[in-house]
Amino acid sequence: MSPALSNPDILCAMIFGAHFLLYSKDPAADRAFFRDVLGFPSVDAGQGWLIFAMPPAEAGIHPLEGEFSQGQAGHSLLGAVLYLMCDDLNAMIASLQASHVQCSEMETAPWGVTTTIPLPSGGRIGLYQPRHPTALNLA
Repeated sequence: MSPALSNPDILCAMIFGAHFLLYSKDPAADRAFFRDVLGFPSVDAGQGWLIFAMPPAEAGIHPLEGEFSQGQAGHSLLGAVLYLMCDDLNAMIASLQASHVQCSEMETAPWGVTTTIPLPSGGRIGLYQPRHPTALNLA
């Protein structure tokens, strides 16, 4: 076995980023929303296919309830849910409202305060202000 494969520290150092996919019923409209409303910078990978720079990220592995996966190259990949994180949920909601975006009702849980952001496609992404320790400064 290669030394890299037997040492998790070496493997982690070899990973330079994460790329996640959002599946949309109207990708062009949702890309425009990420660019124009949320303000994420992007590169055009060709024919208007925008790839967005994202803020630092962390991953939480949660138990699965039912089926939630996406097929890729004949394999079933785990499903994922996007939650953007912020320091002041009320201020972020007010900023989105100024752009005519109506978030869902806020919900409070022991781990944070959440809402959802509607996308032009009809899908939604999560937005929350965490109350738990984050892993954002560990990478």
